[in-house]
Amino acid sequence: MTADDGTQTNGIPAKCDPQASLLNMPKQEQKPWILEDELDKMAPRFAENTTSPIPFFHLLEQLKTTKRAGWQRFGLQHCESISDHMYRMSILSMLAPASLSSKLDLAKCTRMALIHDMAEAIVGDITPVDNVSKEEKSRREAETMDYICNRLLGKLNGGLNGREIRAIWQEYEDSETLESRFVHDIDKIELILQMVEYERTNKGAVDLGEFTWVATRIQCPEVKAWSDHVLWERLTLWEAFGKEPKWGGKDGLTKPKAKPAPL
Repeated sequence: MTADDGTQTNGIPAKCDPQASLLNMPKQEQKPWILEDELDKMAPRFAENTTSPIPFFHLLEQLKTTKRAGWQRFGLQHCESISDHMYRMSILSMLAPASLSSKLDLAKCTRMALIHDMAEAIVGDITPVDNVSKEEKSRREAETMDYICNRLLGKLNGGLNGREIRAIWQEYEDSETLESRFVHDIDKIELILQMVEYERTNKGAVDLGEFTWVATRIQCPEVKAWSDHVLWERLTLWEAFGKEPKWGGKDGLTKPKAKPAPL
């Protein structure tokens, strides 16, 4: 995933200490990424240009079985899938406070949360250590969404569903509407929640503090308030472990200074 400012939310920013995580690894030379090559790896390939939704339904299984690569780099092999992440995002979107929901098309936000990472069914979950530029990542994902929406869904219901999915995905990518900016923030708070949950499950044996920098990119005050509470929860969790965790890389800029006000 990529934040609205171009930073990838499933990785670590350049300011972080490269010795502090498993991401300090040599970059490998990349072969050109070609959509047709990726499709050929699937056996059998999905049927294209039909009026049936079944090939698309089968494609969605890829989202259920593809793990979020950022967690795997910390040794969390049984981590969440892409669809796990998008499902909770959709629920969080539905629970926007009244101060936001009165301004938002929440139905669209929920759809956007369920669509925004759909291209990863073919592209995979690209992280900063994969040595793929923002432009190249965008190219791969846009080509994949064109394939899904035109070649798998182009003849379903006259192509209406495919066009709607493609438009909502592009709206998220462009990050110009209130709905898309809100869903970008939901993407970040969902990651922060999962980060704390993995640390709790592993009882302090895994420190995922490099990911806390994502909280600094949240724009909506209402989502920022959620994030503040989760980070305070993290602080008290690690105090119970009797350890001092990492906070936002070298700067520690995300460590809470005081308990946040009640929600």
